[in-house]
Amino acid sequence: MDIISQFISRYRKEYDFYEQACRITSQVLDSNLQSAGIRAIVTSRAKNPQRLETKVRQRVQSHTYTSVEDIYDDIVDLAGVRVALYFPAERSEVGRIIRALFVPVAEPKEFPTASKPTYKKRFSGYWATHYRVRLPETLLNESQKRYTEARIEIQVASVLMHAWSEVEHDLVYKPLQGNLSEDEYAILDELNGLVLAGEIALERLQRAGDSRLSSHDREYTNHYDLASSLLDMSRAKLAGLDIHDSAIGRVDLLFQLLRNLGLNKPEDLARYIDALHADFEKRPLAEQVIDQVLSEDVSRYAAYERVRAFDVPIIANFAVDVPRASQSDAIGQFMSLWIDYEKMLRAVAAKKGYRSFGMPSGRFLSTIDDFQPILIETAERLRHFRNQLVHGIEVPDADYIRAQAEDLKRLIESMHGILVPQKKRKRPSKKAPISLKSQ
Repeated sequence: MDIISQFISRYRKEYDFYEQACRITSQVLDSNLQSAGIRAIVTSRAKNPQRLETKVRQRVQSHTYTSVEDIYDDIVDLAGVRVALYFPAERSEVGRIIRALFVPVAEPKEFPTASKPTYKKRFSGYWATHYRVRLPETLLNESQKRYTEARIEIQVASVLMHAWSEVEHDLVYKPLQGNLSEDEYAILDELNGLVLAGEIALERLQRAGDSRLSSHDREYTNHYDLASSLLDMSRAKLAGLDIHDSAIGRVDLLFQLLRNLGLNKPEDLARYIDALHADFEKRPLAEQVIDQVLSEDVSRYAAYERVRAFDVPIIANFAVDVPRASQSDAIGQFMSLWIDYEKMLRAVAAKKGYRSFGMPSGRFLSTIDDFQPILIETAERLRHFRNQLVHGIEVPDADYIRAQAEDLKRLIESMHGILVPQKKRKRPSKKAPISLKSQ
């Protein structure tokens, strides 16, 4: 048995492994794209053994394989996921989501490449980005950890480009009825030109839709419309700032919150984008807007918790379930203290003349007189924990949450001693100063 036959025999036994790995990847990615308001069709497949054998025997003419492992290293798309975008301009946003979800194993491959075409053509050919990734352990339970070993190729292109490339690939690279004629090559080239023109039309359609969605006195009817408007406003309002590393995030949760609060109009969204300009962080845009909404009125935390209660992410199908009910008391204790903390700092911000005040960041705390670096460090750690508690998927155990609540209580007491004027303070205590734990 030659090396290729050995490889195919082994691959047939592992076919279900690759099929399951790419299925998990596609479901997780599809769920996150939908949550981010990106319209796309996500499909997956493990390489067909018969087609794979044909491909390897064709490649052996230009590749030297000395072992089965050499073939595995050479064939990068045994497990494949395809993302067919309605709007090609969203390729970069999909890329940010992929990089946030999965573990990259190679640099993304951009098409068209500078490789020599197989025939003389007038148009540029295939436009797409291919990502090679692995599943992170955090997405899987103990029995599924083995799927982290699978390399998965994610192909991102427009629906039009995927359709054209499928036809071209099967006719040019997998000819079942002989080589193509010059006329057939010319027709494929002509179709490629039509597809490229179609992508330009789709981009114009998206811009026209963004303009319509940003008009005043209308409500967003779904989170896809909100996502388009959020990205459009962010590009305009945050011009000159680095937003390239910040994905759009859970727009579906933002949409539900805004709708429940009666704030789901473009003019409502615009003022939260304005607030981001003053205190921009590299976190998902939707998460930052949610924090702006919550910071305006602490009673909105309850409304957001109701929205979160109905959220069942696709990740829950694979990860170990965490019983949220057992942590509810600890969460309530921490959030009650956090609301007091926000109220205290909002009052300080008002005295300092801040017209808007979002999340209490270390930059703002450093403007408070007598606020020591150890307090800023603790405040920042607790702020990150609050973000995990409010926006994260996994809920920490109750004991850990209570420990953070105790640290937050100590921080509030220390801040109260700094912020309350001397004449209003009670007689100083002879107890030792409060010490803040740092982790």
